[in-house]
Amino acid sequence: MLKLRFLRVALMAGVLAAGSAAAETVHLTANLQPSSEVPPTTSKGSGKVDATFDTSTHTLQWTVTYQDLTGPATAAHFHGPAPVGQNADPQVGIPKDGLASPIKGSKELTDTQVGDLMAGKWYFNVHTKAHPAGEIRGQVLPAS
Repeated sequence: MLKLRFLRVALMAGVLAAGSAAAETVHLTANLQPSSEVPPTTSKGSGKVDATFDTSTHTLQWTVTYQDLTGPATAAHFHGPAPVGQNADPQVGIPKDGLASPIKGSKELTDTQVGDLMAGKWYFNVHTKAHPAGEIRGQVLPAS
């Protein structure tokens, strides 16, 4: 009986160790361009999202840089689910006091959000007074 209990504990420890070994960090990126907005803008602005997603904690962590916008950023969000060329509701907003470049942050995601993000159905955009619907935008995809 003691041997059977020991075997069960050893088996459970092996399963738990294998589960944590399978956790990984996925690197994500987005190239923020005015031509990717829907509808496109004529801004000279551009930017980049560099992000990581931790599969064990479901935490998305990001750094967003941008330049040459028509004015100060008034809002910025991760949106989804939407393919390129379509708009969607915000999923993760950036606080108003955190809009200056570089934008840094992190957020624990729900299972549904994780599925959409990993399927390439999220985008990031930066809004300005001149472009309240968004001035620059990019689809968030695995970095190559």
